[in-house]
Amino acid sequence: MPKDYSLNETPPNQQRRPQNAMDDEWTRQFLLRAEIGHVATLWDDQPFITPTNFWYDPERHEIYFHSNIVGRTRANAERHERVCFEASEFGRFLPSNVALEFSIQYQSAVVFGKIRVLEDDGEKRRVLVALIGKYFPTMTPGKEYRPITDQELKRTSVYAIAIESWSGKRNWKDRAEQSDKWAALESLKR
Repeated sequence: MPKDYSLNETPPNQQRRPQNAMDDEWTRQFLLRAEIGHVATLWDDQPFITPTNFWYDPERHEIYFHSNIVGRTRANAERHERVCFEASEFGRFLPSNVALEFSIQYQSAVVFGKIRVLEDDGEKRRVLVALIGKYFPTMTPGKEYRPITDQELKRTSVYAIAIESWSGKRNWKDRAEQSDKWAALESLKR
C-alpha cells in the first residue's frame, strides 16, 4: 500500500521542481566528470555521510570509491547494503527581490543502490587504476608512478555501488525569479 505523504513530505521519486530534472544521458555525463561525491551509509538507525573521490563506470553502471581497510565506511557497508550517493557542482548565488526565490546555480546527481566490498585483487586493481586515471589522465602506471602493490591492496577497501535508480538536476539560470510587484534593487536588474 502506498505511503500517505503529508503536506511537508515529498515521496523520494518526485521532484519539487520537475523543470530542473535531467535525463539519463545528462546524469551519466555528469557522473563521468564530477570530481567529489558523498556516500551515505547506515549503522542501525544512524546515517553517516562521507565525502570521497569516485569513478563511474558506465559499462557496468556502477560507482567505485575506496577507503582504508578499517573504518566507519567499511563497517557500515558490511552491515547494510543500501546506500545513497550524491555528487554536485555549484556556481553563483542568485539574489531575488522575493525571499522564497533566492537561489544558487547548481547541478547534481543522486544515486540509490547497493554497496559491496570488492574482494578480488584483480578487480580492486582495475578500479583503483581507473580511479587514478580519472583524476590524473596523463599518468601511466609503471611509467609516471609505481604500480599498485599487493601490500597496498591489502590496506585498501574498494567499493562498488550497483546503481538501481538515479536522478539528475540542473538549475543554472543567470538570474533568480523576481517579482514585478516588489521594487527590485537596481543591482538585481543587471
